[in-house]
Amino acid sequence: MRGLLDRIKDFVIYDADRDFYAQIFPDSVDRKDLMRLRKMTSTDLPEVLEIEKKNYQFPWEEDIFRDCFRAGYYCWVCEESDKVLGYSILSVGAGEAHILNISVDPTEQGQGIGRKMLENLIDVARGQAETVFLEVRPSNPVAIALYEDVGFNEIGIRKGYYPAENGREDALMLALHLC
Repeated sequence: MRGLLDRIKDFVIYDADRDFYAQIFPDSVDRKDLMRLRKMTSTDLPEVLEIEKKNYQFPWEEDIFRDCFRAGYYCWVCEESDKVLGYSILSVGAGEAHILNISVDPTEQGQGIGRKMLENLIDVARGQAETVFLEVRPSNPVAIALYEDVGFNEIGIRKGYYPAENGREDALMLALHLC
């Protein structure tokens, strides 16, 4: 049986020492290090949906996020000073993990938040899955570069996977082997 501390760590990733030093010596810690990852709750959905709508022409609706909760997927938010900066969702089963969504508020992009969330999802998948999969739009070179930098490799293409303004857009299928 897992201890109470382990269960708390599952809910919140927080470094008290880093927070202390940031308060006493503000220049000693990077902003990204002060961002907190925690499990998403239904009270986060208004901020999550706002980010979703800012980033996607065809955003997920609230019921999709609620279905992710019901299915037991790993749903996380990255926050700073109680403001949600981004969110991520991972499903795990049958020795595989699938990143379903990673999204960062457009005003916060390019600051390492996406990488922080991606690395967290990979850590969550370790020990539960041999491979992590995801799909990404070919028209999203910033995300592709991040995934490749972390070690993902292209394994195929899903034709017409994403809705697009003029029909459908293919998806690049990427995989990261954890073994």
